[in-house]
Amino acid sequence: MDLQKALQTIRTDTLKPIYMVIGSETFLQDQVREAFLTRFAVSKDDLNFAAFDLEKDPIDLVIQEAQSLPFFGDQRLIFVDRPFFLTAEKKSSVPEHDLEDFINYIQSPEPTAVMVLFVLADKMDERKKITKQLKKAAVVIDASPMKENDVRNYLQQTMNNDGIEMTREAFDLFLRLTDLQLSKAMQELQKLRLYAGNGHKVTKEIVQELIPKTLEHNVFELTSDVLKGNVSEALRLYDDLLLQGEETIKINAILISQVRLLLQTAILMKVGYQQANIAQTIGIHPYRVKLAMQQARGLSQETLARLYDELIENDYKVKSGQMDKEFLFQLFVLRHGKSRR
Repeated sequence: MDLQKALQTIRTDTLKPIYMVIGSETFLQDQVREAFLTRFAVSKDDLNFAAFDLEKDPIDLVIQEAQSLPFFGDQRLIFVDRPFFLTAEKKSSVPEHDLEDFINYIQSPEPTAVMVLFVLADKMDERKKITKQLKKAAVVIDASPMKENDVRNYLQQTMNNDGIEMTREAFDLFLRLTDLQLSKAMQELQKLRLYAGNGHKVTKEIVQELIPKTLEHNVFELTSDVLKGNVSEALRLYDDLLLQGEETIKINAILISQVRLLLQTAILMKVGYQQANIAQTIGIHPYRVKLAMQQARGLSQETLARLYDELIENDYKVKSGQMDKEFLFQLFVLRHGKSRR
């Protein structure tokens, strides 16, 4: 069930005994939490509400809670977080869960309990018996990351409702700095809301000032400068990263990863792959592919391959102690900048 329909049914319809919220978008998962808490009109210390973390609590406690009669009410609400056994993820130092007892419960759940399982992952292990049984018994709510257009529309509507005016350049940069993740974007939007509350228009410069950049974002810009032959800008950004305490080896590793992505993208574009196909083939978010396609245009596979080989060679020279890491990185930027002129 898609999220908007699910929220509506939680607010108005007769509730089912078991729900399962699947997806890595925490903002969407939190919306489902709030909808259930509002429907039950309970606080988190209410006697008719209980929450369990299955990386700490045994499933037996969840079953016991579900089988207990509610206090002065028709139903009790039970949140179940991190049911790791529904995914292929391996965990250590976690309780041993008696899943057969849990399967028996979900096959005949108590009508006086509403259990909501929150699976913070986009995929479950479909081979497992417990997964198959839950998908049959539960109402499944989709909280997976939205597509780019959906994120854009949601954020634009939110900003319109909040009276936030933002330039197109600023909006595009905001999306990039929040990695097109709705949860992260909604959190960072608080800063822009405070700024715009004084009647100010949000510009690209304001976004750059208010929204923090990760190391990956900075290396993305460094990569762009190197590819364009902007030597002074690339060296300035590199020096800034060193002053911030970043290590040259780590910067070089991320740069290698970025150039590898550009090379893979260029190869797949040449054989006719589109953005969605490339994302599926490489196994990354389509928005990252979109940015890579923009960077790779106008660059030959040969250029990207040479750049990648040189970065790998430099990494080897540094780790084997043949050359100074900072000197070698600066030399790489200077050499490539000169070749692009």
